[in-house]
Amino acid sequence: MDSQTKAEPMRVLVTGGSGLVGKAIEHVVKQEGGCLEGEQWTFLSSKEANLVDLQQTRAVFEKYRPTHVIHLAAKVGGLYLHMKENLHFLRDNLRINDNVLQTSHERGVTKVVSCLSSCIFPDKTTYPIDESMIHNGPPHDSNFGYSHAKRMIDIQNRGYFAQHGRHYTAVIPTNVYGPYDNFNFENGHVLSALMHKTYAAKKEGTPLQVWGSGTPRRQFIYSLDVARLFLWVLREYDEIDPIILSVGEEEELPIKDAVEMIADALDFKGQIVFDTSKSDGQMKKTASNAKLRRYLPDFTFTPLSEGIKKTCDWFVNNYDIART
Repeated sequence: MDSQTKAEPMRVLVTGGSGLVGKAIEHVVKQEGGCLEGEQWTFLSSKEANLVDLQQTRAVFEKYRPTHVIHLAAKVGGLYLHMKENLHFLRDNLRINDNVLQTSHERGVTKVVSCLSSCIFPDKTTYPIDESMIHNGPPHDSNFGYSHAKRMIDIQNRGYFAQHGRHYTAVIPTNVYGPYDNFNFENGHVLSALMHKTYAAKKEGTPLQVWGSGTPRRQFIYSLDVARLFLWVLREYDEIDPIILSVGEEEELPIKDAVEMIADALDFKGQIVFDTSKSDGQMKKTASNAKLRRYLPDFTFTPLSEGIKKTCDWFVNNYDIART
């Protein structure tokens, strides 16, 4: 049976298919030859099914009959909303993840690759953080609900393997940015929100206001790099234990360096003001990509300045459809 299932072309269902990573995977599949002959790829958006609801989840699996699932769908919000509604984020994400994983199991899905987030790492920890340290202490308090729900995916993956021999695994990308991101000032990821702010400041001839001191350090990874790695994980990576998808520790850089690259990409010549009355959040979250490098020593990451330029160009050209 197994050799037969391997031979049949994959039918891949991508949940959260209209988001930042989903759109990047769609690009790699459709534009970069990421789709092998005979494969079917379906990119699901929340408009088609609300995965918090078990019946809708089952219906969508019945409709597309996937052999493989890339699970990106999640309930997310900005920092402020998470702080206000931690319980809401906990319950909705626990439901989404359980519905997707259990329905995958019931329908005999061969492999599921879920997406975790670097916010699941313990708040008090030594650096660099690696895959073995995920559960070593509580996550940062600001979004404990979302973080604990995401950690549970790893626990469930272990359970489906231990009890049913299922190969369900997860990846942990660091700070992802790229086209189709959320560019909203309040709710957007840091780089995307800054791109939108810079764009607006240039248009209005006002100074660029950056929240915080600009000193926190982050590892940024371009969404298309994440997408290419997702396909490798789906096809080649056999562990149940998760794998961190990130540029190396030496690529971690202060937010203010990224701000300068954004100003450069958008040709912003105005004044840049760092508002130190606003909180900086965690000063660093250094992750190790040693495990990824053991598997893929030659993978080339898009340089940050190049990825920022591409994303800024996309934002300017697609301002009317961008999430702002």
